[in-house]
Amino acid sequence: MSDVETITFSIESEDDADEVTLPTGLVDLLAEGEQGPAETVGDIALLAFASRAHHVVHHGEDVDEELEAQEERVMDLFEERFGVSFAEATGHHH
Repeated sequence: MSDVETITFSIESEDDADEVTLPTGLVDLLAEGEQGPAETVGDIALLAFASRAHHVVHHGEDVDEELEAQEERVMDLFEERFGVSFAEATGHHH
């Protein structure tokens, strides 16, 4: 096992909970400015969900209206959090 220091984050919803452990140095590396570890992980989680939703809706098959609505909502949440659209942030436009 490695001697790399780790940090554990708790994730909770109304119905369940989980934990994720990450290398502390990686979390620090990916932080923006004075961002704390929890905010960094939150940003990356939202980015990951938006990216996956985008991929499924725009590059997948058999997309229904409900899935399109879910993707639209996560893109709204992305823009609310980051102040720019997913397309602007990633340079990936459709």
